[in-house]
Amino acid sequence: MTTFTQTVLFTDIDGRAKFREEAIALNHGTPQSMLSEVFASGGYQLRTSPVGFRSQFHCSGHTQWCFILQGQMEIGVQGESRVFGPGQHFYSADLLPPGATFDPAVHGHWSRQVGPDPLLTLFVRG
Repeated sequence: MTTFTQTVLFTDIDGRAKFREEAIALNHGTPQSMLSEVFASGGYQLRTSPVGFRSQFHCSGHTQWCFILQGQMEIGVQGESRVFGPGQHFYSADLLPPGATFDPAVHGHWSRQVGPDPLLTLFVRG
């Protein structure tokens, strides 16, 4: 079976943000055009961030795909970071656990623009 690998930023059972890889089955369509199932979405949003942008630790407000259209975006969690460039993506499901009070030493992730070009991203809500 053909699959598409999605990188997921998620909140683990210990409350910490982590990365994992998940396979999405491409088992619909024809051999020349394999498709996944149709996933629901709640709208999309474009964002631009200037050279030098960096956020503080935060959690995602809702699940969403993030597609990098221009520039590079680094996402950091406690002890690890990854850089995503044009054409790359990740699924952000790093939500504050129910009943938790946000603690930047435990929860969330940070993001920043890297490289010489402003960052342009497309967010598609899950």
